[in-house]
Formats: sequence, structure tokens, C-alpha cells
Amino acid sequence: MARTRKTVDLDLERGIAPGVVTKTKKRLVVVAGRSHPELAQAVGEQLGIGIAPTEHRTFASGEIYTRFEVSMRGSDVFLIQSFSQSVNEELMEMLIMLDALKRASAKRVTVVVPYYPYSRQDKKGRGREPISARLVTDLIATAGADRIMSVDLHASQIQGFFDGPVDHLFAKPVLLGHFKETLTAEERETLTVVSPDMGRVRVADTWSESLDAPLAIIHKRRDPKVANQVSVHEIVGQVDGRTCLLVDDMIDTAGTIVKAAQALKANGAKKVIVGATHAIFSDPAVERLQDAAVDRVVVTDTVPIPQDRRFEKLTVLSAAPLLARAIREVFDDGSVTSMFDGAA
Repeated sequence: MARTRKTVDLDLERGIAPGVVTKTKKRLVVVAGRSHPELAQAVGEQLGIGIAPTEHRTFASGEIYTRFEVSMRGSDVFLIQSFSQSVNEELMEMLIMLDALKRASAKRVTVVVPYYPYSRQDKKGRGREPISARLVTDLIATAGADRIMSVDLHASQIQGFFDGPVDHLFAKPVLLGHFKETLTAEERETLTVVSPDMGRVRVADTWSESLDAPLAIIHKRRDPKVANQVSVHEIVGQVDGRTCLLVDDMIDTAGTIVKAAQALKANGAKKVIVGATHAIFSDPAVERLQDAAVDRVVVTDTVPIPQDRRFEKLTVLSAAPLLARAIREVFDDGSVTSMFDGAA
């Protein structure tokens, strides 16, 4: 009598679902829109890879066309797109690139938006207003993104708008390292960290701890019916004879920052140094920032800063090493949180 042979599934015995193991390995691919090619190229160099060749066209009618010139099948793709003065066109380009990646069978797509568009419209301040930050997140999700990565979101709650992983990076290590290297002994001795408004107090407080410096707060009031109009009211904290470091997430028209600097100087501040992540620099920001009340301005290049918007008192730091490290951590299934001492 023939003996029945028993087939043993070793995968099941080890508690692993049976299946086929392929020779395919993970492939990290970086693609970029046209908004900030310098930053994308710098990120690629930090990672030791080039930017995947992509065909971009804008037709006479204004419609945007994108096609990837190499295969994206099975790749772990990181799409870098920043936003500047042409935010709506750049947003549409990113969505079209996402759709193209999805149809090209990319395995996973992470949208890397160093500056998140419409981030200031994160809640309803008055009746019949949109929550545009949520709308942008919905568009990104619908277009096919699996993950979002951004730097210094204007409001942390934006992370909850996306039904998936959001890597919220902080530019503080980049800026902090610069100030620790460049502040003179006298400036360090008399340093006071200043929050330009009540909304940035928590961030300014972490700066105060990191630099072992006292904290001051500027109380301001904004007219909700008039865009970019700010009135500075009073300063909470000691600034007389001090070197004041104003920290903020962005500089748009520079109205808030310059009025804050003027208020600090009027209250006896010796120097005013501005540190910010996103240098949007909408007109007339460049002209305002050259005001005598502002001694130095230090920003990162999360937003493209053309030569005509650069000036003598401005220092631009590269965000590429920060973004490249975060991309590598995500690709290697590592820890982005470890980059910020557990704060991310």
C-alpha cells in the first residue's frame, strides 16, 4: 500500500502567511515639480541619488501636462513640491503628478511639501468661511498620496486632516544650530527670545529653553476684515537693553515681524534678530525687512527665494539635509521622531 506523503507548510508553522518571496527590492525615487528645483536637487544630492527625469509642459491654454520618462512601477516615490507666489498653479501641478504616479503603478507616494499651502486657513474664524487647508489635504488624498511630509505647519491640527501618516518636521534644529554658531558672547549674554504673537508662544518657549534665555511675548490684535493688517499693543517681558530673537514659522508681507521689531526697539531693545522657517516674502516684505528696527533676518529655503528678493541683512539656510534625513528614515522604516528628541 502506497504511503501518503504529508506536505508541511513551513511558513504556517512559523506563524507567517504562505506566499511567494520575490527578488524585488525597495527602490527610493525622488521626483519634483517645477516650483523649487534647487531644493529638490539638493535633497537628491544629500540622498546620493538624482531626481527622476520628468517632462513638464504648460500649454497655451494654461493646462499642465506631466509625464515621467522612466518606470515608476513598484517604487517608493517622494514627490517634492514647494509653494511660492504661484501657489494655485503649483498645487495643480502637484496633483497632476500624483495622478500620473498612481497610474504608473508607484507602490507608495509621499508628498513632500516643505511649506504647506493654505495652511493659515485651518479653521473657521467667521461664518460662511472655507477651511481651505482641509480642502487641500482632501485633494492630495484623492489624487493618490499615501503620506504627507511638511515643515513647521502653521497649525498642528492640519495633521489630523489627512487620513494617513503625516510627518511634521521642524526647522528649529537648522536655525538653532546657526544661532549657536553666530551669536556673539555679548548677544548670548543679553539674549531674550520673543514670540511675535500669542499663537507662537509654545514654539518660542521651546526656543527659550534651548538657548537658556528669558521669554517675552508681544500682544497684537488683527482686524479679521482687513488682510495683512496688524497692530502691536504691548510687550510682556523684559526687553530693555536686550538682544531680541523674534521666532516665527513664516514671513509673508512682514507686517507682523517689522511692527514687532519696531515695538521692541521702542521699548529699549538693543538688537532685533528675526528667525523664521518659510520666507514667502510677498510684496512689500523685502522693503519692510530692511527697516532700521530689524538687524538680521535668518530663514530657510523651504520656499524659493529669487535673487531680487534677497538683501544684505538676509541669511538663507538649507533645509535639504533635514528633508533628506526624514525621507531616508521613512524609506528605511526608521524613526522621524528621533530626529527631534521625541517631539515630532
